[in-house]
Amino acid sequence: MKLFVGLGNPGAKYAQNRHNIGFMAVDQIAQNHGFSSWKKKFQGQISEGRLGSDKIVLLKPETFMNRSGQSVGEAMRFYKLDSTDITVFHDEIDLAPSKVRVKAGGGHAGHNGLRSIHEHIGPHYDRVRLGVGHPGHKDKVPGYVLHDFPKSDRDWLDDVIRGIGDGAPHLADGDSGRFMNAVALRVAPPRSSTTTPKPQKVVAAHAPEDPVPDARTAVQKLIDRFR
Repeated sequence: MKLFVGLGNPGAKYAQNRHNIGFMAVDQIAQNHGFSSWKKKFQGQISEGRLGSDKIVLLKPETFMNRSGQSVGEAMRFYKLDSTDITVFHDEIDLAPSKVRVKAGGGHAGHNGLRSIHEHIGPHYDRVRLGVGHPGHKDKVPGYVLHDFPKSDRDWLDDVIRGIGDGAPHLADGDSGRFMNAVALRVAPPRSSTTTPKPQKVVAAHAPEDPVPDARTAVQKLIDRFR
């Protein structure tokens, strides 16, 4: 059994914020794979289902971002999971928009949701880092992540979220490479070839015949020349 956690803030006010891309990711997984309806539990909302042979619980903490660890820790203890059974989907300002990376363990890099999870379960859990870009200066980060995605980001955002839904079974299976491939196929699908084929050489159906040898004698050639 595994726990997939999407980070975000509860309520319609925050629903389209960059900070809520983790909520969007687990919502898509639930929709794609026929998970149960969301219900309140563990200071958040959970949805249960299967990805391949794995039972998965999806969790959206409703403690607000800075206290996400309370909800995650409560769920982990209830299901008697190790922290390594947990994967957290979160916004990542140090990745360009549409970039996705999978990481095992490590620091929280100042992300308040991850900081809280560290405090409650330690650093040894997996993360799916969802790039949203950086505002350019650290003082602008709080306002930036609590702002809605602009319309210009909607296409790539939709592709990334759908790709996560496509690749979720591979992630549950521990195959991060195939998961990343599934996202990439949505974000940058292979282009069909538009190259015009080179014209082929036209080959004559019959090769030219060899010239007939001249059987005349030198005297006959001379007489024919003056006729």
